[in-house]
Amino acid sequence: MNIDLTGTSTRRIQEALTQARHLMGGPAVGMVLTLIIVTDESAQYDAVRAATEAAREHPCRVLTVISRDPRGSSSRLDAEIRIGETGPGETVLLRMYGPLAEHADSVVVPLLMPDTPVVTWWPGGKVPKVPAKDPLGQLAQRRVTDSYAARDRLGTLAQLADGYRPGDTDFTWTRLTSWRSLLAAALDQDHDEIVSGEVVAEPDSPSAELLAAWLSIRLGVAVDRTVSEGPGITGVKLTTTGGDIVVDRPDGRVATLCRPEQPDRQVSLMRRPMSELLAEELRRLDPDEVYQEAAARFAKDLAGGTTGEGLATEPVSATADAAKTEAAGKEAAESKRPAASKTPSKSSGTRKAPAKKPSRGKSAGDA
Repeated sequence: MNIDLTGTSTRRIQEALTQARHLMGGPAVGMVLTLIIVTDESAQYDAVRAATEAAREHPCRVLTVISRDPRGSSSRLDAEIRIGETGPGETVLLRMYGPLAEHADSVVVPLLMPDTPVVTWWPGGKVPKVPAKDPLGQLAQRRVTDSYAARDRLGTLAQLADGYRPGDTDFTWTRLTSWRSLLAAALDQDHDEIVSGEVVAEPDSPSAELLAAWLSIRLGVAVDRTVSEGPGITGVKLTTTGGDIVVDRPDGRVATLCRPEQPDRQVSLMRRPMSELLAEELRRLDPDEVYQEAAARFAKDLAGGTTGEGLATEPVSATADAAKTEAAGKEAAESKRPAASKTPSKSSGTRKAPAKKPSRGKSAGDA
């Protein structure tokens, strides 16, 4: 059921939602949270589609805040209500014109689901410097951004790290769940002392920078960043006194895990769509202290011009926090090749400091 309201108010929107639920026989008590999406007209379609897919796992009320003509002199609120056609939840598109766009929180508050958590998501590149201080961010227990969508990816991630508050997270970290799980599982097995590391990825990859920072903190070794043609992260190499532990993923789909004196293993390591990333973040609403630690290290290294080269003061277990993430995927048939000489594919040089102008693309992300 679709309901269009022009020049409306929050009271009329609430009445329309109640009437639509009554006609369809679908009570609102089954919804577990409110998801606020802050976007513009050009990005709202993909964001709402991802939220609709995520709502199949987490039934929720989706409030999409779209600013239209914020410089106009007259305020107006248009609403589009969708119930029952795309999922178990409710979707409300709120188009705000004129000065009303500067006070979106006053429109959103009456529409929040009572006694349920609130998540605010900025899917585009325009994110507040401190999400927790944004009027819509203040309503939420969890605030989700995506620095990969920004024009200055690394600068945006560093800015978000400086303004971090408990409850903040970024999709560049969510994209690393499978990588972190796989690396933690590999290091659970007996291995020689690790002396250095290397993360290979496309230029200006915030996920690669976070992965390098996380490995450096957990292992207490220097982790370099090497540039490849992508897509996303193409490999990780951990150098030990007995040989290299290598995860090589040149195609963004299947990775090869190579260990000294062991046969190679093929592992599914797909680049996940936005809907899966969002569903994962809606699954856990507690503060992500590991993300905060890695982001703070990255911001510190970026400010010092030593991104990817930092040393942890003392090593921390690589599996302690990765145990909280999802499994990396099912392992396929094993194939043999020498492991000692393996390096991640298509490396074109070690980058000591990030470039300021990132490359643009419509990929699923940088991990």
